[in-house]
Amino acid sequence: MTHRYRFISAHRAVYGVKRLCRVLEVARSGFYAWLERGPARQTRAAEEAELVEAIREVHGDSHGAYGSPRVTAELRSSGRSVNHKRVERLMRQQEIVGCHQRKRKRTTVADPAAPPAPDLVGRDFTASELDQRWCGDITYLPIADGDYLYLATVIDICSRRLIGWSIADHLRADLVCTPWTPPCVPGAARWAT
Repeated sequence: MTHRYRFISAHRAVYGVKRLCRVLEVARSGFYAWLERGPARQTRAAEEAELVEAIREVHGDSHGAYGSPRVTAELRSSGRSVNHKRVERLMRQQEIVGCHQRKRKRTTVADPAAPPAPDLVGRDFTASELDQRWCGDITYLPIADGDYLYLATVIDICSRRLIGWSIADHLRADLVCTPWTPPCVPGAARWAT
């Protein structure tokens, strides 16, 4: 309907409002009500232009990472009262898009029949001396064609220094056992393979 009102407004001096409303099948009262709301529309457009600039600033400060929920939260924390749907609409109209997280890959499938592994450190990940406690982890690295490489690391908890690492295209036990066999005695030599 708005595009019809705009057309009438642009051509009313040539053809007259009454004739244009009849041809376009709109009520004159509707056109005049729309015309009366013109200043309010201009004010809203100016507010939205200002809001778009604020959105661009927040989005830029996040290096393009923030989507509409985080942008809304940042705007609200800076004291601006704004609706998340409005931010989402403006971002969509301006083609401002945040980063999407990658789909997570499930790397561990626990055997329900296997006994749980003992917690040898008692969830205490602190150490006051070198080689007192080591900690290991496995992570996956996405590569081309949707494939993954798996990286196993061991660090000294006290120094956070890398003790050893291994990389492979599988998640079998030899990923963490093959490249090194660490001596489990305090004061042993530390190395990275």
